[in-house]
Amino acid sequence: MRLGVIVQTLSSRKEDSNNLYFIFEHLTKTQILQTHYHTISQQGTGEYKEKGSKFVAYAQPVSTEDAVKAALENIKSEHLKARHWCYAYRMEADGSLYRANDDGEPSGTAGRPILGQIDSLQLTNTLVTVVRYFGGVKLGTSGLIHAYKTAAALALEQCNIIEVPLMIHSTLRFGNHRISEVMRLIKQVEGQIKSQNYEKDAWLVAFELPVAQYESLEQLLSPLYDVEATTTS
Repeated sequence: MRLGVIVQTLSSRKEDSNNLYFIFEHLTKTQILQTHYHTISQQGTGEYKEKGSKFVAYAQPVSTEDAVKAALENIKSEHLKARHWCYAYRMEADGSLYRANDDGEPSGTAGRPILGQIDSLQLTNTLVTVVRYFGGVKLGTSGLIHAYKTAAALALEQCNIIEVPLMIHSTLRFGNHRISEVMRLIKQVEGQIKSQNYEKDAWLVAFELPVAQYESLEQLLSPLYDVEATTTS
């Protein structure tokens, strides 16, 4: 996967117990955080012909297995006379959910080559389906691998690849005298406020920010000892 990363280490700071205190609640003691992922923004199609066989490929953005199922059903309904409907997908921000299906072709000759094209572009949340119309001539293992790989690549070439930032959630609790500073701070880290309430003589502001801005948030908060902050994924 193509990752943007920051190194996160455990740290906390506590002042006089009579005051509000700042404590940054890290996700783990030490870990590398992925800051974004890459996917496609729209469908792309491609077609490849070899010895009478026709391979029609569709690349589509997906984020759930239900979306994969619906996409496959739709493609099959459009190609009822095809011999094979092979596909591969990779999903989740870290690319941990994936599948490669040969749909009756010799093992490893269709799904894996398709998945290889998705991975070559370091994409996730992406489904590629290749429909084969048999032309009467067997292509052999290498021929099939080349055909499915090429068709998948042609479809992906038609897609716009986008970078999607990963977000984390933070909540700040602070006195009324800090309101201007905190609002300016949230803007500096590209935060998007989700809610803000004033209760028990303190503001409680919830917002989300790009993971890439995490270290900046920590640095900006460090001198504000009367601000309490919690951050979660």
